Amino acid sequence: MMNLKFFAVYIISCVLAVSGCVNVEQKDRPNIIFILVDDLGWSDLGYTGSTFYETPNIDRLASEGMVFTDAYAACPVCSPSRAAIMSGKYPARLNLTDYIPGNRHWGPHKDQKLASHPFKLQLDLEEYSIAEALKDAGYKTMFAGKWHAGEEEEYYPQHQGFDINIGGNKTGHPAGGYFSPYKNPQLTDGYEGEYLTDRLADEVINFMKQNKEDPFFAYLSFYTVHLPMQGKPAKVKKYQEKLASMNYAGEEFSKEGKTWYKKHQNRPHYAAMVESMDENVGRVLQSLKEMGIDKNTIVVFTSDNGGMATSNQTGNIPTSNLPLRAGKGYLYEGGIREPLIIRWPGKVKAGSVCSIPVTGTDYYPTLLDLAGLELLPNQHQDGISIKPLLEEKQIEERPVFWHYPHYSGGLGGRPSGAVRLGDYKLIEFYEDTQVELYDVKNDISEKNDLSEKYPNKTKELKALLYSWRKEVNAQMPFENTHYQK
Repeated sequence: MMNLKFFAVYIISCVLAVSGCVNVEQKDRPNIIFILVDDLGWSDLGYTGSTFYETPNIDRLASEGMVFTDAYAACPVCSPSRAAIMSGKYPARLNLTDYIPGNRHWGPHKDQKLASHPFKLQLDLEEYSIAEALKDAGYKTMFAGKWHAGEEEEYYPQHQGFDINIGGNKTGHPAGGYFSPYKNPQLTDGYEGEYLTDRLADEVINFMKQNKEDPFFAYLSFYTVHLPMQGKPAKVKKYQEKLASMNYAGEEFSKEGKTWYKKHQNRPHYAAMVESMDENVGRVLQSLKEMGIDKNTIVVFTSDNGGMATSNQTGNIPTSNLPLRAGKGYLYEGGIREPLIIRWPGKVKAGSVCSIPVTGTDYYPTLLDLAGLELLPNQHQDGISIKPLLEEKQIEERPVFWHYPHYSGGLGGRPSGAVRLGDYKLIEFYEDTQVELYDVKNDISEKNDLSEKYPNKTKELKALLYSWRKEVNAQMPFENTHYQK
């Protein structure tokens, strides 16, 4: 059987060979900048309600494009979410369900009731990525920043459709921290004191300048705001001073079992990291304008999972996701609901807002659709084009699914699955098959479990979740025989 990737390349090559006007069409296609921030919480921006962090450039971007209030990551941790964006497939279908290499909890861990099957440690090369699809359609492609979708070099961005790879490898955080030297084989060290977030934006801006005459796809995947918390000293000092004027009510933390939940946004280093990220988003947008290509460039801004708001120790919790519940590593809203802005001047109405749920698998078909390219439903099986939403039209209601069969380590999350349909979201916890049902439209904080009040809705969503898991061959955790209460 012909490999899907080879087949797609073959078809596109044939089209290019017989089309006499393809060069004109390519030049008319929109540029695409996809900005992915690591561990950025839904509540970490000015336009989503933060009063401590300062994000004027992203707030302005929100006013110039469409804001999605109910956008979701495909997983509450990074690697699966990133693979879903690149492939258009749910992590469960890819069998890449935890961060790479993960906690690897299929061994004798006596403090955990369940054990997990092995999962893939890479986005397979057989997947025809969004970068490959755009490259084969004539786009110049560039990746800058955090990849974390393959343990071995053969799975790095340059082998997944990107002409250029700056900084992308197996690491989930900056190996040398945020100041040069970076200890990153895919990124040459900069001048003394150079800041990683600045450097990645510099690389993207240079790429845009070199390729402004042709359509390009720039994937700016910031390492920030992932730990370690390291901000520029002047900005850290600014937020230390600002903190003195913040009037927070109540305790800074609450505790459930062994897990602490952060309730205040008050880390100066984290605030400084957020501001530096915002500044560099602004620099990229300003460069587009100066080059005169901003009106023909689609900008997507989002995050890979919820903000880190929980831990078994208080000293390293960066942020609070309130009013959302919990954070990274959980299927509550704090772990999976993400900021999402899409801007395309003249095509997407400035200041528009969409509350229809969308998820990480939708980016692949959407970008193809917006670029005027044929969709590839055999590849992006779990995503739909949200172009109608960007045109302020309706789409058919559909369920959105999650499968996270792992413990999230020190964050405190438990193996679970979830489905959202309409206003309701059901979560099943795999240790005891307990379910919780929430009306997330009217109860964004997920305080009121409605599973007993609405048994029919609970039954409906549970059946949907079970059916979906069977369809994608989701690997379920199993009893850990070494477990000790």
